[in-house]
Amino acid sequence: MHYHQRRATIAASLLLAAAVGTTFPASAATPSGVSGQTSPTALVVNARWGGHCTFDRLVIDVRGTMPSVDVKPVKELRYDASGKRVPLPGKHFLQIKLSPAAAHNAAGRSVYQGPRLVKIRLPQLKGLALTGDFEGVVSFGASFNAKPAYHTFALHSPQRLVLDVRHANRCA
Repeated sequence: MHYHQRRATIAASLLLAAAVGTTFPASAATPSGVSGQTSPTALVVNARWGGHCTFDRLVIDVRGTMPSVDVKPVKELRYDASGKRVPLPGKHFLQIKLSPAAAHNAAGRSVYQGPRLVKIRLPQLKGLALTGDFEGVVSFGASFNAKPAYHTFALHSPQRLVLDVRHANRCA
C-alpha cells in the first residue's frame, strides 16, 4: 500500500510542476536582466524611392527579420486606424502590408524616419503614405496614374523590401 501512495505523490508532484510551468509566461521564469529567446518584432525604419531607365523603385528598410509582405491593388487608400481616405494623387493604388512588424519601439516612440505622406514625381510612382502601424502590421499606400506592373522581392544585409514598377524606357 505504501508503494501506491508514494507513486501517487510523485505523480501529483509532476502534474503540479507541469501546471505551474504552464501558468506563468516564459518571461516570468527568466532571470532579471536576461532577455528571453523570442525574436523581436521587425521594425520598419524608412521608405525611399528612385527612378531608373525602365522602372521606379520603392524600398522599405526593416531592422530585424524580414516580416511577411502582402502587396495588392486596391480601389482607394485609407488610413488603418481612422478609415479616412489618404490624400494621394493617382488613379491606381497598391496597399503594402508588413506583418509582424512595427514602426515604433517598446516604449511607443516612432522608429520610422521616412515620409508619412509625400507626392512623388516619377514616371509611375506618384505618391507614398504610411497608412498604419497597428497591432503588429505596418502598412503603406502607393499611388500611380496608370495600372502598375510591379515585382517585389527582399534584399538582405540590411533587410529591405523592394517594389519595382515597370515603365517605358526613359533613357533611350
